Amino acid sequence: MRPDAHALLARVGHTPLVELRLAQRAGGARIFAKLESVNPGGSIKDRPVARMLLEALWAGRFAEGRRLLDSSSGNAGISYAMFGAALGIPVTVVVPGNASPERLERIAAHGAQLLITDPLEGYDFALREAQRLAREQPERYWHCDQYGNPDNWRAHHEGTGAEILAQLRSALDAAPDAFVAGVGTGGTLTGVGLALREARADVHIAAVIPETFPGIEGLKPLGHPGDIVPRILDESLIDERIAVTLDEAVAMCAELASEGLFVGPSSGAFVHGALQLAASGRFRTIVTVLSDTGERYTSTGMWRRAP
Repeated sequence: MRPDAHALLARVGHTPLVELRLAQRAGGARIFAKLESVNPGGSIKDRPVARMLLEALWAGRFAEGRRLLDSSSGNAGISYAMFGAALGIPVTVVVPGNASPERLERIAAHGAQLLITDPLEGYDFALREAQRLAREQPERYWHCDQYGNPDNWRAHHEGTGAEILAQLRSALDAAPDAFVAGVGTGGTLTGVGLALREARADVHIAAVIPETFPGIEGLKPLGHPGDIVPRILDESLIDERIAVTLDEAVAMCAELASEGLFVGPSSGAFVHGALQLAASGRFRTIVTVLSDTGERYTSTGMWRRAP
């Protein structure tokens, strides 16, 4: 492994756990969040992508110049491109055309090949296109398949979840009462959820579910006919589903920015869900994740719309 790649990989994880001041209006509950934008690729996706690529590299998946292939709405694509460049792995990413320009430009900057699909077809179409390419050209591509690769959730079980437990025990000497996340690939909810449930059998796990349209980038509106449910998602972990709209997520991002936390809409959705749990009065300590940086969405106009 190149020395520069080792240094980059060493920066993945061990992110700070921050307590949110806006939770003060939530009836005495305390809300903590992992600040994942400090990862080298700017998002939580660095964790599973680093593990999936290293495992594949050690297994010889890229022999004879085979390219890494996967679909992504953007953040995983950035991680693939960044680590691929550092490790000398050629990368092809299938991305829906409605991904923000900031994400597309970052992926291209690392030299990865971008295959853009029709934005009207949605993210599942990009996923199916990656599956088709892998099936038809196995000599050219190794399909990482973040939706079905168990190293995705394992990265969160052994990394994100373990860090949350250690940090909360240091601060409060206790595991959290509840955890809130959403479902993109299912890796975060499954891996962190398993780690927390192993530590505390009665931890309440809530999944934030966006509306179908316009949706929230990176999150799946599960439960509709034809939706692809990620194979690595353990739905038995989910105790509650919390509906959230894009407007609610964006408004929460504006509130978080006023605390100094500049994050994307999925993070706003998660915090909105955490506040819903806090308002119920059932939980004293709630933890969630702030998945990425708000700088990745400036071209979408979300900050202009924010009150």
